[in-house]
Amino acid sequence: MPHSRIPSDVIMRRGKEIYDSVLRERVETAENIGKQIVIDVETGEYEVDESGLQASLRMLKRKPDAALYGGRIGYNAVYSIGGTISRTSDR
Repeated sequence: MPHSRIPSDVIMRRGKEIYDSVLRERVETAENIGKQIVIDVETGEYEVDESGLQASLRMLKRKPDAALYGGRIGYNAVYSIGGTISRTSDR
């Protein structure tokens, strides 16, 4: 569902920038690889969980109108349909 204030393409761009420049070093640890991350693109706050839904619900409980970006830690995609997802690095 689109966000009421921020276009989807802006959410995607900001979320990727925040992950790559600020969060990647912090969250790509052995215990987090494969988990999902949800980032509020306005504040940079984030949640990590096995479930993207649970991470999103915790974030929305703190900030109901958050513009959320989601990803799978250490991988190039969250889900795959008929294919595979690949690791982005071998830490």
